[in-house]
Amino acid sequence: MSSPKFLVSACLVGQKCRYDGKDQARDFLVKAHQAGDVLAVCPEELGGLPTPRPPAEIFQGRVLTHQNVDVTEQYRLGAEKALQIALQAPSLEKIYLKSNSPMCGCGKIYDGSFSGKLTSGDGIFARELKSKLKLPIEPVD
Repeated sequence: MSSPKFLVSACLVGQKCRYDGKDQARDFLVKAHQAGDVLAVCPEELGGLPTPRPPAEIFQGRVLTHQNVDVTEQYRLGAEKALQIALQAPSLEKIYLKSNSPMCGCGKIYDGSFSGKLTSGDGIFARELKSKLKLPIEPVD
């Protein structure tokens, strides 16, 4: 097995870890994962959140579920744990993150109204990666 070249949101390689218990598998990332080129992480699960879990969005700097439960600390913990895993993989060249997510969204995230509207911004993990791991990040729809 080769050293991982790509850090990837685990749902994009077929792991059923999304909030709704599903995946968002993308063939090119699944193949790269099978070849040993991917380090897959699910920061939400690393932060102790269950799968499935209530949907959450960032609102006024906090991560809240649609029932207004604050899960910011779990998101921060999961982002930190996922970052520490990434820092142990010196061969990484690029990052693929699930778009729009309050954790992995990069450039655009849901606006906190649970209406499906997007706004400019980054998820908790994407922000950590941008500040601490200077690699290209590609959001995956």
